[in-house]
Amino acid sequence: MLRKFFSSAMLVACYSISTAQDSTKGKLLISGYVDVYYRYNLHNAKDTGALNNFTSFTNSQNSFELGMASVKLEHSFGKVGVVADLGFGKRAEEFSYNDANTMLAIKQAYVTYAPSDKVKFTAGSWGTHVGYEVLDPYLNRNYSMSYMFSYGPFFHTGIKADVTLGNFGFMLGVTNPSDLKHADFSKKFLIGQVSGGTTDGKLKAFLNYQGGKFQDGTKVNQVDLAVTGTISDHFSVGYNGTVQGVKPASGKSESWWGSALYLNYDPTAAFGLTLRGEYFDDKKAASGGHFGTNIFETTLSANFKVGGLIIIPEFRLDSAKDPLFTKNSGAGTKSTSTLLLAAIYHF
Repeated sequence: MLRKFFSSAMLVACYSISTAQDSTKGKLLISGYVDVYYRYNLHNAKDTGALNNFTSFTNSQNSFELGMASVKLEHSFGKVGVVADLGFGKRAEEFSYNDANTMLAIKQAYVTYAPSDKVKFTAGSWGTHVGYEVLDPYLNRNYSMSYMFSYGPFFHTGIKADVTLGNFGFMLGVTNPSDLKHADFSKKFLIGQVSGGTTDGKLKAFLNYQGGKFQDGTKVNQVDLAVTGTISDHFSVGYNGTVQGVKPASGKSESWWGSALYLNYDPTAAFGLTLRGEYFDDKKAASGGHFGTNIFETTLSANFKVGGLIIIPEFRLDSAKDPLFTKNSGAGTKSTSTLLLAAIYHF
């Protein structure tokens, strides 16, 4: 299947070369990436089979893994555009966990119409606006994902409108329940975003919302704040805070919340360091992980860049208030540490 995936991508590339010479057919852009990684949890609980991993896309132990091979096609003509973003691999499979059990997934597929430079309408399926981190690893500084990303929404399918007024932006949309490309007979979610920043672009803030009812009657409301700030040419910071309320069809409403700080230091264009500190509070077992405890994780990642290649060595320490992780003996432990090495090539 992987051979078919790349064969299709090559056919599209050949088509783009032929159409790029004809301006009446619009503009076609092709981008993509491949990422691979190796993860080793220092508890190495091989006799119990425990991976000691509760966040997305790094569910392995002492194994070389293909994250995802991805190809993104973007075509525009005048005020109209279309995006098809395809992925192959375990990362794509986990991202589309509600779809059929296949490693080939449609990450995004949507059409846009922009009647002016201030208004754009989008219909289809796209990556979530909620949170600080995103699916594609070359856009993140840490390779392993946060708990907030892992238990928040991944994508939305529906229709939305974006309005830009100077340094401020507004988005409002109606979608299927989060992470569902198909939702027959279900009620719909409301999503929204208010964004703003300084004129020099050094400070940006995004206030995000998603809320609605799943088909089983569970109600969800989530408010999220993401902020980025540039301190100097070499130092920048990021912040993400989120709270999600969950009310089952029968039962009382509970919530989980989290907060993370990202410190980025880039002494050169070819080398950078990122330290992420995240607190995840799920004492009420309201998240998809149903942890019943709170967790603090600290991740230090280096980024080595050579052209389109990014190499990320990473050290991660996860600590919980209660025994959440597993030793090789089968005994529980409150903390665990992990080494990871990832390589991403983006074109």
